[in-house]
Amino acid sequence: MVDKKVTKQVKASLQENVTYLNSILPVSESFDLIQRDMIIGEKQSTFYFIDGFTKDETMLKIMTSFFALKKDDMPGNATGFSKMALPYVEVDIIADFDMIIRNILSGVTCLFIDGYEACIAIDCRTYPARGVEEPDKDKSLRGSRDGFVETIVFNTALMRRRIRDPHLVMKMIEIGNSSRTDVAVCYMSDRVDQELLDNLLKRLDTINVDALRMNQQSLAEELFKRKWFNPFPKFKFTERPDTASVCLLEGKVVLLVDNSPSAMILPTSILDIIEEANDYYFPTLTNVYLKVSRAIITFATVFLTPAFLLFMQNLNWLPEAFQFVSLKDTVNIPLIFQLLILELAIDGLRLAAMNTPSMLSTPLSVIAGIVMGEFSVKSGWFNSEVMLYMAFVAVANYTQPNFELGYALKFMRLLLLVLTACFNWIGFLAGTIIIICSIAFNKTLSGRSYLNIKLN
Repeated sequence: MVDKKVTKQVKASLQENVTYLNSILPVSESFDLIQRDMIIGEKQSTFYFIDGFTKDETMLKIMTSFFALKKDDMPGNATGFSKMALPYVEVDIIADFDMIIRNILSGVTCLFIDGYEACIAIDCRTYPARGVEEPDKDKSLRGSRDGFVETIVFNTALMRRRIRDPHLVMKMIEIGNSSRTDVAVCYMSDRVDQELLDNLLKRLDTINVDALRMNQQSLAEELFKRKWFNPFPKFKFTERPDTASVCLLEGKVVLLVDNSPSAMILPTSILDIIEEANDYYFPTLTNVYLKVSRAIITFATVFLTPAFLLFMQNLNWLPEAFQFVSLKDTVNIPLIFQLLILELAIDGLRLAAMNTPSMLSTPLSVIAGIVMGEFSVKSGWFNSEVMLYMAFVAVANYTQPNFELGYALKFMRLLLLVLTACFNWIGFLAGTIIIICSIAFNKTLSGRSYLNIKLN
């Protein structure tokens, strides 16, 4: 691990610089960390770079131009060399070894020339990256088909392409003593909430961790220490650059983390969380209908099975017109245990589908659903009505664009089921109050709740 306290400066002696750098970097042990010695204008020089991060064609052209230099062409210092003898755009002069080591490990090629008291950093990096295809989870019926990838520079370019405004600021911050992960803070300087931005930058500056092991999720946990008993998400995530660009234009802050193909958006509310890409591409009437439908279905996923359990415990509450919903068949397993077992079984099927090869996941899921549904009813384990309601809940959960919110609602439903089974209507009422309070008092980074109420 590189020591953060390194403050040694580059010397004029190439041999001294190489000796010191080789004592810090494992050049002899790591096959991909390469030291390349050559002569430029009759002066000894050394390149340091990481194999796989350097554009070979670009470096070949740069080195070809170096071989053409004569002794009289060599300037007296590194700054002059970068201006007169280096035919490349992204060049920096660094004299601090700590910054040099950071640049080398980030993929920048560093050149040392005998007699120069500084290093010439040539940023001709290239990262392995997949295509910017549309994300599987966040699809849109209309609109662009591109999506964020794991390379942060590609992601910032996708947003810059959509917002050609000088007020768009993308500030790069490095977090993690070992990982030194790049984090980009993106905002519109003329529209952003300055208090929120200052608070966010202050928190980012005070983060002191060894590494962002799980990239964006690790950063989210460091930014806001959530309470374990409130499962509702604190941030909105999107893999679509068009959605992130719209949020920027609305005055929000977008965080991009290198190696993560999604953007973190601040601040957020319950309305932001349940939005999806299609909401931006349809006419107003269609847009409103989709939002209302999604809200009703979301409400039903939380309260359908607890309300069914409540009415089955109090059959005299059922109006005559709704008597058909009452259970017709008797089974050996109590109703509450049927619901809880099916909740667990649905998650088991989902996990099995995720870990099954793609060509087999659909047929196996269909077969498992049919077998489990039909034979569990015939064998007397479950009522057909319970299977129907749980099937609706399982499918309706996928109307949520936010995966974390879907599980938060599931936990609230389980809480409501248990309280209703234990305390009847009093438990149902208490569970409803807990759900409302969990949403209303779910404090986010901006100091506001999901209902956009100032809490501090």
